[in-house]
Amino acid sequence: MKYKTEQEHFWATDFGNEYPSRNEGETLISSNVALFSKIFKNCPSVNSVAELGCNIGLNLIALHRIKRQLQLRGYEINEKAALTASQENIGEIINTSVLNTLDTSHKFDLTFTKGVLIHINPDMLHKVYQNLYDLSDRYIMVCEYYNPAPVSIEYRGNKERLFKRDFAGELIQKFDLKLIDYGFNYQHDHYLTNDDSTWFLLSKF
Repeated sequence: MKYKTEQEHFWATDFGNEYPSRNEGETLISSNVALFSKIFKNCPSVNSVAELGCNIGLNLIALHRIKRQLQLRGYEINEKAALTASQENIGEIINTSVLNTLDTSHKFDLTFTKGVLIHINPDMLHKVYQNLYDLSDRYIMVCEYYNPAPVSIEYRGNKERLFKRDFAGELIQKFDLKLIDYGFNYQHDHYLTNDDSTWFLLSKF
């Protein structure tokens, strides 16, 4: 696979291979079940979901537990993580970069990212935004670190690997989306272990 940015190479190779060992287990899945159950109250008609940057599939597993009939698809740049996710046999996993132009001939009721946009090179965010929009038939959800202005944060000793900004605001402005709901995940909440991230549920109409 050819990479357009240093960040892609970072996640597709050694660092990305090691990431799941720090982020796996039943606690995270249960936390995601609680989070998505809350979000789904605002979009109960969702029957298909696509995740951009699914890693080993913990979010998809949570979604499958909430509603087993969901049609699920995940896109993941790291080959090892994509293989692990595919072995869950709960949806289609595609090993590719979310910076690539994705096939949007089949659309999903909901598309989302969770802890992914923060690791995308800011100059390439528009490509991921476009994929989120084009793959979605109605809803888009982003759950990321929020900051009112763009800022770069050192990530585990690595510079230019974590970026915070108002991702949802940019999506709303770019595509004229409607804000349906939003919420904050506090790192000290014992039931929602999702760091200090903020989620936004957006709709095309």
